[in-house]
Amino acid sequence: MEKAVNEGEHREVRDDASAGPADATGGAWSGSWVAERLGVELAGDGRLTGLLGLALRRNPKRAHLLVSNVLGKHVPQSPSVVYGYGVELGRRVRDLLGDDEARRAVVLGYAETATGLGHSVADGLGLAPYLHSTRRPVAGVAQAGGFEESHSHATSHLLLPEDRALLTGDGPLVLVDDEFSTGNTVLNTVRDLHGRYPRRRYVVVALVDMRSAADAGRLEEFAREIGARVDLVAAASGTVRLPEGVLEKGQELVARYEAEHAPNSGVAVEADQEGDSSGARGTARQAPTGPQPDYDRIDLYWPADLPDGARHGFTPSHRARLEAALPAMAARIAEALPHHARRVHILGFEELMYAPLRLARELERTTGIEVRYSTT
Repeated sequence: MEKAVNEGEHREVRDDASAGPADATGGAWSGSWVAERLGVELAGDGRLTGLLGLALRRNPKRAHLLVSNVLGKHVPQSPSVVYGYGVELGRRVRDLLGDDEARRAVVLGYAETATGLGHSVADGLGLAPYLHSTRRPVAGVAQAGGFEESHSHATSHLLLPEDRALLTGDGPLVLVDDEFSTGNTVLNTVRDLHGRYPRRRYVVVALVDMRSAADAGRLEEFAREIGARVDLVAAASGTVRLPEGVLEKGQELVARYEAEHAPNSGVAVEADQEGDSSGARGTARQAPTGPQPDYDRIDLYWPADLPDGARHGFTPSHRARLEAALPAMAARIAEALPHHARRVHILGFEELMYAPLRLARELERTTGIEVRYSTT
């Protein structure tokens, strides 16, 4: 699905082509446990229920959490599927912009959840540098911008490009997030950056567009206000239908689940800042307390001066160096695995999503091992 708000003119273009691998979500976790008990329904186009599931949320304002099956965050997934969705969205952005505009574009992803997705979109676009926001200030690196994500567990985003020219150009800015729900985060981002570095065109990219009609109208109005064109590219769209009393029912379900201490029930419960004064974010399951397994440290011989992410920027030349180095690095991982290994889980950490994803995909591509990828 693609939408555009062009200096007051709104148009919508439906794209029936697949936004990712056709069998990407076969057998994926659906979150039906929560849907059945709360009566929450995902309604949308044919791809939506394959891309999203539902989890339970410990929050005084919301009973549910939308969980992506193809982001590689909460639900382990084939790295080819995770990477494929981002790359395909990036190719659609390139088709939308054309090569000349794509060369002038900059891709910006949101920490932490969409750092890997944004990087994959940049790979699909192919011609543009990539930068993602960060929660962490870095000594010696000046802040070039920032914005607030009001619904998140950690609200403040910083922009810390090594080269400020990434943000000062006038080419299209491509904003990538995993989910486009209210649109508040995108509005806050564009408002901050447009005030500092005005542009004529913005492209918003998300796996799913879950806005209400009212929220969609707010984006159109904002585009008219700043006199810029805003396009939207998403793999699927829809809404969440909430029955009467869902919040109270969700709170009761959380309380019952936690009281029973059922670690194997298969339901995830997330706490966030709005529902937990400590600001903790996680599940109701307790961490294992038994002996921890041994581990081996592998020297990948990561190329010198090649960033392992895009907190400070990642250019097309960086991308070319990484592509050249990936086969040898994945081979070192394969050599270190037990000879009988048939399944491997590659785990990323917070903002460090892209490098583990690319290593996982290369391992999957070059071996017969079943590889799954997710991040903390």
